[in-house]
Amino acid sequence: RREPLALINLKKKNEETGEEELASRLDHCKAKATRHIFLIRHSQYNLDGQADKDRTLTPLGREQAELTGHRLASLGLKFDQIIHSSMTRATETTEIISKHLPGVKKISTDLLREGAPIEPDPPVSHWKPEAVQYYEDGARIEAAFRNFIHRADVKQEEDSYEIFVCHANVIRYIVCRALQFPPEGWLRMSLNNGSITHLVIRPNGRVALRTLGDTGFMPPDKITRT
Repeated sequence: RREPLALINLKKKNEETGEEELASRLDHCKAKATRHIFLIRHSQYNLDGQADKDRTLTPLGREQAELTGHRLASLGLKFDQIIHSSMTRATETTEIISKHLPGVKKISTDLLREGAPIEPDPPVSHWKPEAVQYYEDGARIEAAFRNFIHRADVKQEEDSYEIFVCHANVIRYIVCRALQFPPEGWLRMSLNNGSITHLVIRPNGRVALRTLGDTGFMPPDKITRT
């Protein structure tokens, strides 16, 4: 409901000026800026941790986060904010990345936590969460998509550059939804740790995928997917 027509009350249209007034009101409801969304997968973490607080970044994971932070800084963009999952591995990745982007505010959210977004098609044998997870996690991750991935607000005057540090399942689902692909295909994509996925959302709501899971800035011996 971000199309200009959805933002005005057509019942209040002046009957005398009609179409002319409608066109003017529509212009005031059209977005003007482009949003650049950088989706970062967290770095490698300790898989043996039983609780989230124990799943901290490995030494290699910390190196990966440094490389990702350096890459983002090298782009020379004025980043507006870093929104990150509240899970430990995403929070630690954010802390390292943010050292390379001084002054950029950080916001933590539970919406971006890892989970099971939707039952994959085709199904896979190595990953079968309980059905209830799809209902609980899926609703939350869909809420994250609707909350964060949309055209710019009509009040936004300049293009924005935002970083989201989260998880592979969340990013893959968001990419499918943003590109209007069947979301059940999310598991067909693979993302390296510390990778950068770049979505562009135009003022008319159209979305383009600039990069998916880019880790070309990392030496081959630093690249992992676990």
